[in-house]
Amino acid sequence: MGGPGHGAAVAMRGIVKRFGDVLANDGVDLDLEPGTIHALLGENGAGKTTLMRILYGLALPDAGEIQIGGRPTQIRSPRDAIRAGIGMVTQHYSLVAPMTVAENIALGDEGGLRLDLAAARARVAAASERAGIAVQPERRVRDLSIGERQRVEIVKARARDCRVLVRDEPTAVLVPQQVDALLAALRRLRDEGLAIVFISHKLREVMQISDEVTVLRHGAVAGTVATRDTDERELGRLMIGRPMTTIARSGRAEPGTTPLLRVERLSADGSLGLAAVRDVSFDVHGGEILGIAGVSGNGQTELAEVLSGMRPPSGGTVIVDGGDLTGASPEAVTAAGVGRIPEDRRASIVGELSVAYNLVLEDLGAYRRRGMLDERLIRSTADRLIERFSIKARASDTVGTLSGGNIQKVLLARVLAREPKVLVVAQPTQGLDVGATEYVRSQLLAQRAAGAAVLLVSDELEELLALADRLVVMYEGEIVGRFDDADVDVEQLGLLMAGLRDAA
Repeated sequence: MGGPGHGAAVAMRGIVKRFGDVLANDGVDLDLEPGTIHALLGENGAGKTTLMRILYGLALPDAGEIQIGGRPTQIRSPRDAIRAGIGMVTQHYSLVAPMTVAENIALGDEGGLRLDLAAARARVAAASERAGIAVQPERRVRDLSIGERQRVEIVKARARDCRVLVRDEPTAVLVPQQVDALLAALRRLRDEGLAIVFISHKLREVMQISDEVTVLRHGAVAGTVATRDTDERELGRLMIGRPMTTIARSGRAEPGTTPLLRVERLSADGSLGLAAVRDVSFDVHGGEILGIAGVSGNGQTELAEVLSGMRPPSGGTVIVDGGDLTGASPEAVTAAGVGRIPEDRRASIVGELSVAYNLVLEDLGAYRRRGMLDERLIRSTADRLIERFSIKARASDTVGTLSGGNIQKVLLARVLAREPKVLVVAQPTQGLDVGATEYVRSQLLAQRAAGAAVLLVSDELEELLALADRLVVMYEGEIVGRFDDADVDVEQLGLLMAGLRDAA
């Protein structure tokens, strides 16, 4: 690490990239050794994606050099990168859905306009065998699961004889069994001699899969370490520039005998008029967090919208602290003591308005004096909440210019300042960096300790296992499993999330 790079599969030297006044990469050095998995960590905006886009020819550096096998190499396009033996799989797959696996593998080959499908099928078979990944050449991509598409992308890169493979957030939407299968496939490729870049926010997975870790902060290298010589807390410190705070689960309020939130046989339709939530029942008591687990798209979003008053139910009841709120408006839900942190944080703010106005947006009536808004009271309230919730902004700043983490803090401040009895939270840390994630999770645990009933919908299984006292699993709109936190079997949980009830 940090040597001249002659033995490296790839050596990036002094990479600089600017976007206007923003310095995305600030003299970055990175060595990727054959036969290693090299994790690339950093908060959002740290420069990870920009660096890998430069390596794959999707962006050109303003300064610096890329060496392949010790030789300076110009990479000005993905075609140059592929010729140099570099493959990249992003979070948004590059596969063409109506085409077969074999056709996708052949697509982009330099053999003219005619696709040689027989040769493509043979290449698929050979690449599959080498990678230890089973794919079916004749299947159409649109019929494949997310996990299967992941495997096809790896086989596609392997069929092009890549020697370096970049994987960007590869486990973001996978259930545990799919994660295990993917990591096993990456280990096989490493053992074949490939250099693999593994970009992830999940420190536990990084510790599990990588040999080396490079951490970027503010566009520069904060450190490169052998994984065996570090731990999650040290990596977190390198990412955010300060020690990670241990999130304490102590201080849980004693759950009450009567639930603060009771959902009975609730059903709701989705956007296309089809049933999205089917006959769902559960209770959440004060002083506990109930987690809703499931692969995205199985009714969790619609459930949270119904409980927040944003979507009408088609059946069932919603009881909050003994009062019937079935089908109530968002205003009535808020007035009854329900706080809501929605999945789409940017749709929950008015981006053109100031931070101050967004902080009081749901309670403007309290700031009217003789029909006029009391600007001084709004400003003083905003200043107080900005300090209390560590929002990195001024009251007068336009909220749409804030980072995702600070927008989430604005939403938390707006909701938690009213001390809700029930808190409905959907994907609270999605897209946030480590520091913002740590802060948001600590706030949820503080609400639990204060006696609120918290319903947590999250695609992040690690987050649910860290925060929730109990778990239920949703699949195709139904609850298919229930767990107490003490007896969660992660393998069984993954099977339920994948819809395999009998296997579980």
